[in-house]
Amino acid sequence: MTSSPTSDPAVDFLADGPADAAVLIVLAHGAGAPMDSPFMAVIAEGLAAAGHRVLRFEFPYMARRRATGVKAPPDRQDKLLASWRAALDQAPPHPRRFIAGKSMGGRMATLLAADAEAPAIDGVICLGYPFHAPGKPTQTRTAHLSAIACPTLILQGERDPMGNRAMVEALGLRPPLQLAWLPDGNHDFTPRKAAGVSAADNLAAALAHIDGFIARG
Repeated sequence: MTSSPTSDPAVDFLADGPADAAVLIVLAHGAGAPMDSPFMAVIAEGLAAAGHRVLRFEFPYMARRRATGVKAPPDRQDKLLASWRAALDQAPPHPRRFIAGKSMGGRMATLLAADAEAPAIDGVICLGYPFHAPGKPTQTRTAHLSAIACPTLILQGERDPMGNRAMVEALGLRPPLQLAWLPDGNHDFTPRKAAGVSAADNLAAALAHIDGFIARG
């Protein structure tokens, strides 16, 4: 399945899946890779193959990097959240709408969902949540998660350096937040060669978890 670009005065979307799908998933990238990275493409195209509409977008700093070729750090949190709101505002209406993101994009999605004035959404999907910065496990990024009222799925590699299984399970996170673990996966769900599963296996499992989460919604 191929992706087709669509344009908006403020947001450029990369679209996958049927335009008349019942479910729309607005998908944000992580801090270091753009919306058309291999990881993002596999997720978007896999969800589209399941019959969902997926719209990927880029935060302003990544769009500037694409235009200029100059790498820059992510924008401030307030600007990232404003970009998320713009993407939701400008996405076409659908019967059900989910917000999703890889790493930082997923963290911003949870912050948006935790806001009492957030646009109406049916759920949040996080692909490798950064529970803490690398090497700083005591500085967690979880205080707002309890304020999210809608169903939330976090897909996490078991040995993710920003929140491995032992560390995250010790947090005692509660519904409506749901955790799904990818065996021996790192931050992009890739396992070690001796793990008995492949990166493709974990990505397929992630897609199945997301599809089940949406179906249960």
